[in-house]
Amino acid sequence: MKREDSIRADIVAVCQRIYQNGFVAANDGNVSVKLSDSRILVTPTGRSKGSLTREELLIIDSKGKMLKGNLKPTSELPLILYAYQKRKDIKATVHAHPPYSTSLGLAGIGLPKDVLPEVFLTLGEVPLAKYGTPSTAELANSVSDYIKDHDAILLKNHGVLTLGKSVEEAYYKLERVEHFAHILWLAIGLGRVDRLSKKDMNKLIKLKKPR
Repeated sequence: MKREDSIRADIVAVCQRIYQNGFVAANDGNVSVKLSDSRILVTPTGRSKGSLTREELLIIDSKGKMLKGNLKPTSELPLILYAYQKRKDIKATVHAHPPYSTSLGLAGIGLPKDVLPEVFLTLGEVPLAKYGTPSTAELANSVSDYIKDHDAILLKNHGVLTLGKSVEEAYYKLERVEHFAHILWLAIGLGRVDRLSKKDMNKLIKLKKPR
């Protein structure tokens, strides 16, 4: 397993990529990594992801209690803690507001599984959760129908949540979601989105590896 200082460096690198790619603005978004069953490394609130340092990252326990750090943790702790509670297989979360994904969520459009084969094989369907008030248990509850079976979820009027076995994996899932959303957004603008047939989907299902 990676040392904590290496994981801190990974989180900062991902935060910089999120910011540089325009997936967040100002102090938006949050990133976390589960160090152990009782220790979670999280980003602080009120800090731009583009200039975050390793030393500013915080350690909390599985209940959200501060263990190490001088800043206030991200306001989305209820969502992060809920994700780790329901998904024992994941080690990292990323939440951001990439424009195309978020705009589709504003329009009430999820990312269907029967459009791009490579997205289905890697992510499956990216569902759209109902709206939940940010920073509250209501937001965590909004993903309850999807979090057990999906590694990427659109949060209605609130961006995207991705999960992974590492912070790099969670980030790349976010990047893939936004790329898919951009393509779908353009196709919708052209007035036509061709869906894969049931026959073609059955072929892909046979290729898809179980999580």
